[in-house]
Amino acid sequence: MNNILAIDLGSSAITTVIAKHDNENNINILGTGIQVSNGINKGLIINIEDASKCIRDAVDMAKKSTNEPIDTTIVSISGAYSKSHRSTGSVNVPNGLISETEINQVMQMALYNATIVPDYEVVHVIPMFFKVDDSVEVDNPLNMNGTRLEVSVNIVMSKRTALTNIKSALKTSGIDNVKFVLDSYASALAVLDEQQKKFGAVVVNLGSTSTEFVYFKGNSIVYNGFIPVGSNHITTDLSIMLHTPPSAAENIKLEYGSLIKNYSENNELEDRKVKTPRIGDENSTSEIGLDSIQTIIHARVEEILVLVKKKLKKNALLDSTGSGIVLTGGMTYLDGIKDLTRKVFEGIPISISAPKPILNSFDVNFDEAYMATIVGLLEYSLGKNRSYQLDSSKKLVRPLQKERAIDMINMQNMQNKIAEPKADSYSIKDSGGMDLTHLVKEKKKEGLGKLFKKVTEWF
Repeated sequence: MNNILAIDLGSSAITTVIAKHDNENNINILGTGIQVSNGINKGLIINIEDASKCIRDAVDMAKKSTNEPIDTTIVSISGAYSKSHRSTGSVNVPNGLISETEINQVMQMALYNATIVPDYEVVHVIPMFFKVDDSVEVDNPLNMNGTRLEVSVNIVMSKRTALTNIKSALKTSGIDNVKFVLDSYASALAVLDEQQKKFGAVVVNLGSTSTEFVYFKGNSIVYNGFIPVGSNHITTDLSIMLHTPPSAAENIKLEYGSLIKNYSENNELEDRKVKTPRIGDENSTSEIGLDSIQTIIHARVEEILVLVKKKLKKNALLDSTGSGIVLTGGMTYLDGIKDLTRKVFEGIPISISAPKPILNSFDVNFDEAYMATIVGLLEYSLGKNRSYQLDSSKKLVRPLQKERAIDMINMQNMQNKIAEPKADSYSIKDSGGMDLTHLVKEKKKEGLGKLFKKVTEWF
């Protein structure tokens, strides 16, 4: 079976997961590793030695739980150094029946016809739609009859030097063969349902040092954007404005951060002030009003959302988001983020989404919003809803058909009726993994029964 090593190169944490399909085509988690990220900032490697060590430690942590070899390594890349380009291609169908050969040929032709920016490498070639003999747009032309096949694709490219730096950092872990996936694309795969994909949605991943977003329609990303501002900038703002150390500012953000609480004098909230240590003299403290803290946080978050809106408006995408704006990422835990987003994107539906849970023996909550990218990498590699596309090695990626197990038919009890299919679920084999509870936020403490109920849902 194909064993996948997925690596999310985040600016705050590097997350690794080893997984594979089991005999029933479900996902098994074989190992996990999480390390605090060093040498990476705003999606870029700024210190190869530091980044290499963090990656190596995270990979080694995941490998401790399994002895199975790694067949494929999938690594997330930032939109900070990525561009996208549209292209088309067409080929004749000699036998009148479209096979994977023609699908691969037409996509390779679309790539050949594209203008690739110098010093950039292709990461994704994702079809927006196919056409057979100038007919209506189709999602999957396999086994259709026709004499001519056309495709319109979105090509995602990333700067060659940035990808080379990532490959160099991975070599210390003995990883040479790497496939790249745009992290905002991965996030969209993890959090969108089929209806949202069908009608189009903008997925905004609010990260620690950057904000990345994609417009997803059908089975393709139509547009991807990047803003080099994230939740860490809130911490920096608080540290500067309140003259307090960054560690204290981070605690203030996590404990008192809110965009909607009313801290006015007429309000009955008892604690309207908080004591903070001062930079240079941490033995002395200052009293800061919570309304002042809220103003600082509100200004930065609003700036991020407004910048996203301007980019979407510039590319004429705001009027075509049938499913609205979907927020994910660590900043979505900020109290009132949905309300503020609704005010910024007036008239557009706003929702907060996180990946569906994956049952595992490592005490890792994959259903947290900040796990969207790593879950999306697994969905891209092992998921069942991806489309035909070309990966970063320019090879054809095939969709995996969704198979449902059928219950045994009891002729006496069911009276010749076919049993209903079992709900898809992720089954996890016991691999005796490490306890990563202290590395994962304990935001959701659900009972075991509820957890087993939730894992019967698909990504």
